[in-house]
Amino acid sequence: MKKSLALMLAGALSLGTILAACGGGGEEAPTTDPTEDTEQGEEQAAGEPQEGGTLNAAMFSAPAGQFNPIFYSDSYEANILDLTHEALISLDEELQWIPSLAKEWEFNDEYTELTYFLNEDVKWHDGEDFTADDVVFTYTAIADPDYTAAGGVRVDYVNQLVGYEEYLAGEADTLAGVEAVDEFTVKFTFKEPSITANQYTSFPIIPKHVFEDVAVKDMPEHAASRNAGDVVGTGPFQLTDILEGQQYVLERNEDYWQGKPYLDRVVWKVVNQDVMLGQLQNEELHMVGLPGGVPAADASDVEAMPNVTLVQDQDFGYQYMGFKLHHSQGEQSDWTDKSGWVPNEKLQDVNLRQAIAHAVNRQGFVDGLLHGSGTVLNAPFPEASWAFNPDAVNQYDYDSEKANEILDEAGYTERDAEGFRLGLDGEELTLNLDFPTGNQVRERTAPIIKENLEAVGLRVNMRSPREAAAHFEMVEKNNTDWDLYLAGWGLSTGDPDPSGIHRSTAPYNYLRWDNAESDELLSKALQTPEAFDLEYRQQIYGDWANLYSQELPALPLYSANVNVAFNTKFHGWTVKPRNVNADSHLWWLEQ
Repeated sequence: MKKSLALMLAGALSLGTILAACGGGGEEAPTTDPTEDTEQGEEQAAGEPQEGGTLNAAMFSAPAGQFNPIFYSDSYEANILDLTHEALISLDEELQWIPSLAKEWEFNDEYTELTYFLNEDVKWHDGEDFTADDVVFTYTAIADPDYTAAGGVRVDYVNQLVGYEEYLAGEADTLAGVEAVDEFTVKFTFKEPSITANQYTSFPIIPKHVFEDVAVKDMPEHAASRNAGDVVGTGPFQLTDILEGQQYVLERNEDYWQGKPYLDRVVWKVVNQDVMLGQLQNEELHMVGLPGGVPAADASDVEAMPNVTLVQDQDFGYQYMGFKLHHSQGEQSDWTDKSGWVPNEKLQDVNLRQAIAHAVNRQGFVDGLLHGSGTVLNAPFPEASWAFNPDAVNQYDYDSEKANEILDEAGYTERDAEGFRLGLDGEELTLNLDFPTGNQVRERTAPIIKENLEAVGLRVNMRSPREAAAHFEMVEKNNTDWDLYLAGWGLSTGDPDPSGIHRSTAPYNYLRWDNAESDELLSKALQTPEAFDLEYRQQIYGDWANLYSQELPALPLYSANVNVAFNTKFHGWTVKPRNVNADSHLWWLEQ
C-alpha cells in the first residue's frame, strides 16, 4: 500500500508544535487526526506497543566508519548517529523546531542571544550526566584551529558566534559565543542578529568527559569515534557491534531519558538494491529508509506487497554533476585558502558549461530512470523548498542542436581524427567523469552523460566508479585531474540557505567555485533585519538562483521523489522531511 506524506501531514499543526516553535516546553499533542486515513491512524488500531525484537533496516552503501558527529561525512554514517546522538532541538513534520535535549529556549530582543534550558535527567550511554558543559565542549571543538585540518567541515555552526576568529587564531582560551550559564543552561551569542540561530545550534552533542583529554586533531581516529562499544551518545540506542561493510548493530539504551525503547536492537544491513525486493517480501527487512530509499523502478512492486507500506513524497535533496573549476597545488590542509587554487582551464568557459547543460538529457533521467517520479532542476533548490522558483532561472532543455550551436559559436570548431572537438587552444579536450557506487540510478546516468556529450563532439573519459567514501575523499582532496563528478546534496530542512556548499570559502565547496557576486547574495539573504521577511529572502534567493543558472558551476540533474518502505508489523515510525529515523525509542514490532 502507498501513503502520500502530504496526506499524512495534513492538519498536523498541533498545540505542542506551536508551543515548541515559540520556545515552549510541555508534552507534544498528537500530530494527526486519528480518524484520518493515515498510517498513524492504522497503527493505533494495531494494539499496544510490544517490547522486544530486532528491527532490520537496509541501506545501500556502507558507512565510511566515522561515528563522531562533528566529523562524520556521509548519510550512511548519519543512519547510525541518528540513533546514538541527539541535539538540543529537532524538527517536527511541519519543519517547526521542537524540544530535544533542551526543553525550552528564548531569544533576547535583538536576536543576538539564544538561551537553552536543558533537560536535567539525561545521561550518556556510560551513565555520566549530560550538562551544559557538553554543549560548550562540542561547539568549542568545532571552532578549534585544528578542526578543518583533521577533516571537519562544519565550521558554519560556529563561525557566526562571538569570539570565533579570536579563538581560531589562538588569541583567546575560550569561545566567547557559547557559555554554560549554569549546569543546565547554555547561551549562544551571535555577532549579528541571526535568522538561522536555531538551525546552527541544532548540532548533535558529543560527551566532554570522553574527549576532553583528546586533541581535536586526534579525535577522528579515537576509539570513541570509530569502535563499536566505545561510541558514547545520549540516544535511545548504542552501537555495540560492527561487521565492516555488512551490518551495524545497535542495542537499546535501557536508561534512555525519554523511556526505555521497545526494541531490543536495530540492525542496519548493507543491502544491494537487487536483493532488496526479495528481502522486503520475505520480511528479512522491516525498513528501507534513506538515503536512496526504494528505487523508483521498484516502487510499484513494493506498493503491491500486502505486508509493506510505501510512503512517497518530494525530497529536499538533489543529484548534480559538478564542474571542478579549480584544482589545488598539492594537498591543502585548509581548503578555504584560495591562494592554493589553480583554475581548471578545461572548464573556465561558461559557454562550454551551458552547452553541456543542453546536451545532457536530464528529462530522460526523470522519465526513464525515475519512471517520472522526479523533477529536473536548473538551480539547487528542489521543489519541496520554499526557495524553489522555476521562473527565476535559465531553462536548459535537452537540445543537442542548441548545444552544438553554442560550441561552434564559442570557437570549439576544430576536430581531431576521431571527430571530437579540440579545446580553444587547439589541443585535445578530454573531460574526465567520476562517480560513486551505491545509487543505481546515479550509476546509470554516467554512461548516458558520456553518450550525450560525445554526441555533440565532447570526448568523455568515464572512469570506473568507486565506493562512495573513496569517491568523496578524492573530490574533497582536490589535487586530482577530476573535471566532472556526480554527487548528491540535500538542503537543510531547517533552512534552505545553500552557503554550506556554494559560498566560496565553504568546506563543502567541492566545485571550488569562486564568485564574488554569489558570495554577496548569499550574505545578503541572511542580512538582518530584512531577512526576517520571508518574501525578501525568496527574492534574494531568486536572484542568486538566476546567477547560478547563468554561471553553472554545476549542472543540477534532478530531484527524485522519496520512496520509503515499512513492514506492516513495524509500528511507531514517523516520516519527517529527509528523516525516517526520528523517535526510534517508540519503534516496535508485532511479535
